[in-house]
Amino acid sequence: MTFGLARRELRPRVPLRPGEGDKQHLTSIEGLAALSLDALSSVAYGPEAIVLVLIAAGSGALSATLPVTLVIAGLLAVLVVSYGQVIAVHPDGGGAYAVAKKDLGQGISLLAAASLVVDYVLTVAVSLAAGAASLASSYPSLAPHLLPVCLLGLAVLTAVNLRGVAESARVLMLPTALFIASVLGIIVFGLVRSHPVAVVGTPQPVHITESLGLLLLLKAFSAGCSSLTGVEAIANGVPAFRNPRVRRAQRTELMLGGLLGLMLVGLAVLIRRDHVAPRGDVTVLAQLTAGSFGTGWPYDATNLVVTLALALAANTSFGGLPVLMSLLARDHRLPHLFGLRTERPVYRWGVGALALLAALLLIAVDADTHRMLPLFAIGVFIGFTISQIGLVRHWRGARPRGWRQRATLNGFGAVLTAIAAVVLLADKFLAGAWVVVVTVPLLMLLFARIQRYYTEVGKELGLGEVPPPVRRTVSLVIVPVGEVSRLTQQALTAALNLGTAVVAVAVQGDPDKARALRESWDRWNPGVRLDIVESPHRSLVQPIVSYVEREVAKGQHVSVLIPEVVPRHRRYQILQNQRGLLLASALRARTDVVVCTIPYRLSL
Repeated sequence: MTFGLARRELRPRVPLRPGEGDKQHLTSIEGLAALSLDALSSVAYGPEAIVLVLIAAGSGALSATLPVTLVIAGLLAVLVVSYGQVIAVHPDGGGAYAVAKKDLGQGISLLAAASLVVDYVLTVAVSLAAGAASLASSYPSLAPHLLPVCLLGLAVLTAVNLRGVAESARVLMLPTALFIASVLGIIVFGLVRSHPVAVVGTPQPVHITESLGLLLLLKAFSAGCSSLTGVEAIANGVPAFRNPRVRRAQRTELMLGGLLGLMLVGLAVLIRRDHVAPRGDVTVLAQLTAGSFGTGWPYDATNLVVTLALALAANTSFGGLPVLMSLLARDHRLPHLFGLRTERPVYRWGVGALALLAALLLIAVDADTHRMLPLFAIGVFIGFTISQIGLVRHWRGARPRGWRQRATLNGFGAVLTAIAAVVLLADKFLAGAWVVVVTVPLLMLLFARIQRYYTEVGKELGLGEVPPPVRRTVSLVIVPVGEVSRLTQQALTAALNLGTAVVAVAVQGDPDKARALRESWDRWNPGVRLDIVESPHRSLVQPIVSYVEREVAKGQHVSVLIPEVVPRHRRYQILQNQRGLLLASALRARTDVVVCTIPYRLSL
């Protein structure tokens, strides 16, 4: 035993690079703040979506809000358990995409990836737009400026997430705690009181257009399932957690499920007991807030907290989509730069792409929440269904102890989420859901085309094959020069150490200047041949490119070393001629030679 301890003590400790330690990763509480606010804040519009559907059958139909919510809570429990299993089976993240890639094949994995991308972008846009609209309800002067408010919020979230996911979680911990406390406070105070303290909003006439039947209940169920968006984000962002990552992520998923289920059922009980129907100029949650707290400062404070939570719910996508895009890049289905990670660690290209797509969507719909709602949740329900079916396939293949019960649970969840997706898509197709039907296949086509490109590039490069032997050839280094100077001296010194032969090339359109340069060169006598190319039109780039092409045609290896002046202060950079940059670009575009630059740093 002593010997074992000694061996462990003698192992060399390799210092961690920045971002490799647990400091830059999430605890369970931080994960709840960073990755769950989208799901938690959905109680601000999920129960209202149920009420808006049921009211079509009259105010008496609102009593069905609680049964529908209980079914949704049951589905939530199934999803929480299922995504806990996804976390264990796929600890590298990716959620439905990882499950589909392993168990359902390439086509279904592309569908899962495209659906998740659409959902994440919509989550950002809808959350920001809903938050801005809620803020404008308290401050009407902001109503004409919803788009700038959304873009400002998006810029702040992007900046925070570029600093790192742990930093964004710490920023969100207080708003998340305040939101949870506010909603639980509404439920507790509302249940304690025998009747609402106050009623807000203006009454609206009830137009009965349907009877309370199975189809209406299915519509209410599918609409209310918008409360479940964001449940998958933790499974997608497992790599962001501290070790042990799987246990922490599973614990966070359970915390999310418990809190979300409690809030949904509690609000549904209040809606049923107080017969809360849609009213003008206020949300259902605002009505419940007034019924519990009255219309004093607690009412205003709660509305502000809800507004902040809705706006910050967009952060869930910043924690999930960049990780998903990194996995797609690793599988050659997105450009590889999306797999690059900074030291914090942050997938900055993924963060930037998400911010750009969300900004374009907000601009396209002028930050109108109602124009995006028909698109919302369809993508995530496709992901839910795929992950459930994939787990059924996984359990049937692996057959661990109790696999039949697990497969039955996941199969039941797949049926429920598939029904919700079909009903939601059919009900909202003409209202805008057709955009998702078009966008998802286009994204799948894009992923497949990128993968095909990387496959073809790999074949052309001979990746995985033994290449031919390396052959040595005569190496010629060409140095473009303008006149005899210290810049020229430094460039020729470097060139002589790079190749077996060096030639300096100057372009001159004036015979007198060409003669003067030749005389200066002979007096200096650097031991390097100078070739002067005549250019009557005083063009620099084309004559040198043509000279290089002639040398390459002789069968020798050619490198071009371009000297450039670098001022000490960046503000003087514009004062330098940019011919070196233009020449390098032209050579890379038209030849296969090695192009190098050597800086001469000024003291100015």
